[in-house]
Amino acid sequence: MSLSIQWLTLGTMLMSGVGMGIIFDGYRVVSSEFKFPRWSLSLLDLLYWIASAMIVFRMLYVSNNGEVRAYVFVGLAIGVVVYYWLFSKATTKITLWLINAVKWCIQVIANVFHFIVIKPILVIWAILLYIMKLGSKITIGIGKLVLQLLRPFIKLTLWILSPITKPLGRWLKPYWEKSNISTKLAKMWNFVKQKSQSWLRRK
Repeated sequence: MSLSIQWLTLGTMLMSGVGMGIIFDGYRVVSSEFKFPRWSLSLLDLLYWIASAMIVFRMLYVSNNGEVRAYVFVGLAIGVVVYYWLFSKATTKITLWLINAVKWCIQVIANVFHFIVIKPILVIWAILLYIMKLGSKITIGIGKLVLQLLRPFIKLTLWILSPITKPLGRWLKPYWEKSNISTKLAKMWNFVKQKSQSWLRRK
């Protein structure tokens, strides 16, 4: 193996050591900021070391066809030491800044989405509810007014039909009492009345 290839391999391993340090610091800060569960940290550590080994051996293969020599480990060690001596604090600060920037962007997007989409939907829904409540009150009021206006005509119609309705009522009375229809209708009317009153009180 020529001297130039050896120096290239040494430099590649040095950069690989720096890269391992950057990835490890980034992973450490992210797991701390996002509060990963403890059981997942061991798995993530294992995945980190597997990924690091694959990357290092890939770089080694590119630089000297995968020949493992002592200077390979020396280059890795120097790269890691140089990284933690010169770049570790900067990497931590940059990673924290990126995390905070992402959080801020997500918060801004969430606020904009709430203001543009959610809030108009809530306003429209409130307006619809108000219109429905107002419409129900108007409908009930109109119904009561119509009944008041029709009451004289209803009484007149019942008086005119009384020669027919009274005998018919006497004939149907035993069947009516036996079937308990009046009791059932009264219960149903009371139920509807209670529900409508409670609904109107909530308005």
